[in-house]
Amino acid sequence: MRVKDLLLALCVVVAWGINFVVIKVGLHGMPPFLLAGLRFSLVALPAIFFVPPPRIPLRWLALYGLTISFGQFGFLFLAIKLGMPAGLASLVLQAQAFFTLLLGALLLAESLKWHHIAGIAIAAGGMFLLAISGTGSAAGVTLTTMLLTLAAALCWGLGNITNKVIMRRGNVPIMSLVVWSALVPIAPFFLCSWLFEGRDAITDSLMHITLSTVLALIYLAFIATIVGYAIWGTLLGRYETWRVAPLSLLVPVVGILSAALLLGERLSLPQLAGAAAIVLGLLMNMFGGRLTSWRMARAPQE
Repeated sequence: MRVKDLLLALCVVVAWGINFVVIKVGLHGMPPFLLAGLRFSLVALPAIFFVPPPRIPLRWLALYGLTISFGQFGFLFLAIKLGMPAGLASLVLQAQAFFTLLLGALLLAESLKWHHIAGIAIAAGGMFLLAISGTGSAAGVTLTTMLLTLAAALCWGLGNITNKVIMRRGNVPIMSLVVWSALVPIAPFFLCSWLFEGRDAITDSLMHITLSTVLALIYLAFIATIVGYAIWGTLLGRYETWRVAPLSLLVPVVGILSAALLLGERLSLPQLAGAAAIVLGLLMNMFGGRLTSWRMARAPQE
C-alpha cells in the first residue's frame, strides 16, 4: 500500500474511533433516536441529488438500511445514552465480525474454521468479564448496556450479510448504497423519538440545541459517514481486502484512547482484561487462518 493511501486509511480509522466520543457528546444535549434521525437526514440530504441510486431491488435497500443503520445505531445510541462508556462501546461493537461469521454459516452456508470458533470463544469470555465487572470506574457497563451494544453488533452483522447478497447481484458503488440507504431509517427514528422520547423532549432539544450538538451531527454525518465510507470504499476497490480490512482493528484502540483523553473514561483491571480478551479474539479470527497456512508451508521443511 502506498504511503499516501496508508495515511488516508489511518485517517479514517482515527475518524471512526473518535466517532464514539462524538456520539457521547451529541447525546448530552439530544435524545438518542432524535439524534440518529437527524444524523441520517444529513447523510441523505442533499447527497441523494448528486449520487445516483443503486440498481438493486427496493427490498434489499430497505433491509440494508433497517439493519446496518436503524438497528445498529438505534441500539448503540441508546446504550451510550444509558451510560455505556464510549471506548468500550467501540470495542464491543466489533462483535459484529463474529455475528457476521455465524450468520454467514447459518444463512449462506459458509464454513467456519477452527480459528473462527476459537476467536468467538475468547471474545465471548472477554465480553462476559466486562458484563460482570461493571462496578469499576467505567460503571456504565451493565448487563443492559452490554446487551444493547451487542444488539447493535448483531444488526451490523445482519447488514453485512445483506451487503454480501447485494454485491452478488453486481458491482454496487458503496457511496450509492450508503447515501440512499440512509433514507430508510429516517422515518423510523423520528417515529421512535415521538413515541418513546416524547414531544416535549424533542421540542426542548431542538429549541435549545447547542453548538456541540450541531458539530457532533456534522461530524457523524459528513466526516464519519460520507467521507469515511468514501475513502474506505476507494481503498477496498484499489487494494486486496487483506491489506485494508485489518486496519479496522485499530478503531477500538483509537476509541478507547480518545475516550480516556477526551472524556476521562478509565477502566478497572477486570475491564482491561475483558477488553484484552476481545482484542485477542478479533486477532485470532482475522489472522488465525494465516498462522495455519504458515505452519503448513513450513511443515515439509522441518
